[in-house]
Amino acid sequence: MSELSPTARALRALEILQNRPGCTADQLAQRLGVTDRAARRYVVILREAGIPVESVRGPYGGYRLARGLRLPPLVFSAAEALGLVMAVLDGRHAAADNEDPVGSGLGKIIRALPVRVGRQAATMREHARAVPDRWAHPDPSIASALVEAVGEQRQVRIGYRSAAGHTHSFEVDPWSVVVRYGRWYLLCFAHHADALRTYRIDRVTAVGAGTRTFVTPEGLDPVSVLEANLASGWEFDTRVVFDAPATEVAPWLRPTMGRLEPLGEDRCVVVGSTSNPTMYAGEWLAGMPFEITVEGGPELRRAVRDVSQKMARAVAQ
Repeated sequence: MSELSPTARALRALEILQNRPGCTADQLAQRLGVTDRAARRYVVILREAGIPVESVRGPYGGYRLARGLRLPPLVFSAAEALGLVMAVLDGRHAAADNEDPVGSGLGKIIRALPVRVGRQAATMREHARAVPDRWAHPDPSIASALVEAVGEQRQVRIGYRSAAGHTHSFEVDPWSVVVRYGRWYLLCFAHHADALRTYRIDRVTAVGAGTRTFVTPEGLDPVSVLEANLASGWEFDTRVVFDAPATEVAPWLRPTMGRLEPLGEDRCVVVGSTSNPTMYAGEWLAGMPFEITVEGGPELRRAVRDVSQKMARAVAQ
């Protein structure tokens, strides 16, 4: 790979300062792979080019770009542009729809690209298709309304569709919106259950404005609380014993399957709940390479029995 020119390194220094305001000379040098003296020289080159790079002294000081700086238009390489299109297509099957907010935004980026790169990106956008998943992605207006309610600490009434297709409407105190495992979740206090609950935002069908306020619990760690509650509060209880140590089962365990507890050195149990026993049995348990005993609840035991009978019929002579 050819050595970067001083100008190219100066532009790289500009990118670093954009992303890391307050970057020290030592940090800048480390990221550029040069000496401290060379890093300071690249800062000088930027200043000579008319880019105001400020130096702030003190323990929290460093280099930063002056406020109000107008930077040149974004420039994408072909790999960056196509990678962006691929990521959006992978996450949003409506990315080719100009009426969709994400599709509209992606179209604006494509139109701003150089002709050669833009043509490739537009072709990919037109002909590549992700597999549609009707409920996989939150409605932007619903997610925005929930985030706003979290910030205002305002109670709301939400409409919700469970995995089994049942619809509900209830009041919640929205504590936090958390993106985890590729899903958007609402962590909240549900008044109808008088308990903490976690709901997938892509299944929220409506958000009604409320007037009552609440106080978010002090010291709340949304991610930790979400992890502990992903498998709680659903319609059907689950309890599965594994003939394997907890350390071996843990890497195979989905967070929504339940709470893992050891039963001695060679066995463990997963306790939780689900709204879809058939999926729990057929998609989750069936793919785990351990001997298991399904102790409960009755709905999960019935689902496991149905799945096993279906598999047995598939190979019956």
